[in-house]
Amino acid sequence: MIKLQVIGHLGKDCTVNTVNGKNVINFNVAHSEKYKDAQGNQVEKTTWVECAYWTDRTAVSPYLKKGTQVYVEGQPEVRTWESNGKNGASLTVRVSSVQLLGGKAEGGDSSTNSYSQPQQTGYNTMAAVPSSSDINEPSDDLPF
Repeated sequence: MIKLQVIGHLGKDCTVNTVNGKNVINFNVAHSEKYKDAQGNQVEKTTWVECAYWTDRTAVSPYLKKGTQVYVEGQPEVRTWESNGKNGASLTVRVSSVQLLGGKAEGGDSSTNSYSQPQQTGYNTMAAVPSSSDINEPSDDLPF
């Protein structure tokens, strides 16, 4: 068996379809790598992976939104085609598992998997905690 693992960001919101009575969640993942070429120039290469997740558990679909970072694992397939005399190929994955890794890519606003700072309450919560010099414990009262 060949297994492909991809970490990347979704290029668009997923779609849920029913094919022959079975549910499939379709989405695409962009994996980008940055490196320097032989001349020392910074190069960014992005590989797009089409994903098909055949599952009855479609509850994850509302979270598969454009820009969300995911980890996808499954069996790879290469599809080839010809269009206007030019040959092309695409990498697809028959997904066996998907995990949400984070929110949207930099610059995006994410309502899922995002963490925000607690709201200010108007007082300093650290002021209620005594400092170590304020604690008067006998030095000979050891717990062991």
